[in-house]
Amino acid sequence: RVGGVDINKPRARAALTAVLALAVAPDGFTVGDLAGKIRSLTGQNDDEFTIRQAAYDLRKMRAKQLVLKPGRTRRYQVPGEAARTIAAVLTLRDQVIAPILAGIRRPGPGRPPKSRTHLDRDYEILRAGMRTLFHDLAITTAA
Repeated sequence: RVGGVDINKPRARAALTAVLALAVAPDGFTVGDLAGKIRSLTGQNDDEFTIRQAAYDLRKMRAKQLVLKPGRTRRYQVPGEAARTIAAVLTLRDQVIAPILAGIRRPGPGRPPKSRTHLDRDYEILRAGMRTLFHDLAITTAA
């Protein structure tokens, strides 16, 4: 049994980003390749992020079918559908959910722009809906 992949943890996000970057390798990638990529993304050295930690992260991703290990090789591959899923999850978290949560405490964006686009209106509706949802769930944001 292996735990899930929690994208709220920096290590899991770094591992998913590294797997996505290594997905284009034609012959796949090894655990050492993944550990090296994670180290380069996070700026850690060999002692701070080990190959054993990379292997554990890969095992979690294999359990979720985000990474495949074909046959008896030591190489891993990322299926196309899994690569799309990883990219979507990372993009949603970093580009959509995080900015909405950052702006959820303000009642409005301040001075309204002279012309509002459809995207501006959709974003404001989404923020208002998130405020209502947080109020209904009794979730408060940090001051």
